[in-house]
Amino acid sequence: MAASPLPTSGTREFIEYVARMLVRSDDDIHLTESVEGNVVVYTLKLPSDEVGRVIGREGRIIRSIRSLLRAAAARQGARIVLEVE
Repeated sequence: MAASPLPTSGTREFIEYVARMLVRSDDDIHLTESVEGNVVVYTLKLPSDEVGRVIGREGRIIRSIRSLLRAAAARQGARIVLEVE
């Protein structure tokens, strides 16, 4: 029996916390979530001058964040996708 992929507040809080620690102006962070089948999609909207801080050099930071989210989702039997706009 697979668990239903419902967005948890812990996942949302984790993404918001990490984003707030990386950007200068944390008031401009907007995180939305949607469920599409077995996938939970989080969309992180940032000002254009702050996007580079979250992505990091050669995408290292965002890759690390996504890796942590993937590991947490695997324990719940779901899939989590993080998009940055």
